[in-house]
Amino acid sequence: MPVQPRARTRWAGVPAADRRAERRELLLDAAFELLGTEGWSATTVRAVCHEAKLNFRYFYESFEDLDALMVALYDRLVAELGEEVLTAVEAAGDDPRERLRVAVDRIVGFVADDARRARVLYVEALGSEPLNRRRIETGHAVVALVEEQGTKRLPPGAPRDHIGRIGAAILVGGLSELIVAWLDGRIDVPRSQLVDDATELFVALGEAAARVASRRT
Repeated sequence: MPVQPRARTRWAGVPAADRRAERRELLLDAAFELLGTEGWSATTVRAVCHEAKLNFRYFYESFEDLDALMVALYDRLVAELGEEVLTAVEAAGDDPRERLRVAVDRIVGFVADDARRARVLYVEALGSEPLNRRRIETGHAVVALVEEQGTKRLPPGAPRDHIGRIGAAILVGGLSELIVAWLDGRIDVPRSQLVDDATELFVALGEAAARVASRRT
């Protein structure tokens, strides 16, 4: 009786590093689906492995525990959002108001286009202490970036003022709360109006901060 050839395995011929990287992405995709649709109660190590169609032992090849997976998922979403915003802003030209409007529109669009993103970034991030810490750290980094961008628009030689950090914190925190309220239906306006109104208010905030800094100097 002829010997039947062995069936090709899923990872046959794939380098070890590539196998690990692919399995890591499959676990992240599975966590995104579970956390973004069913929340923490349904997002367990076993459920993630089942969703990813991976053996249980592969989980700990990439992640120490469930919290580590969730932090990595959060970081991936933030990186994707940052890349989309940067691409949109670079294509918007040099007008500061238009660049701001485009940035706000892409941030709103990022979560409006996929409700799972909004749930992970703004809701479920509060369900884990390590994940919430990463959310806070990320917020601080974004505030610092916004402050730095505002400083670049100051006249040459103008001293820096802490009002820039205050304004940046209000803008970043306010935009997050605005998006959550809009997604929840507590602000019932079309997306375009939301973006336009937010842009006008943020421009006014920047102008007010500049006036305060000017009076002090």
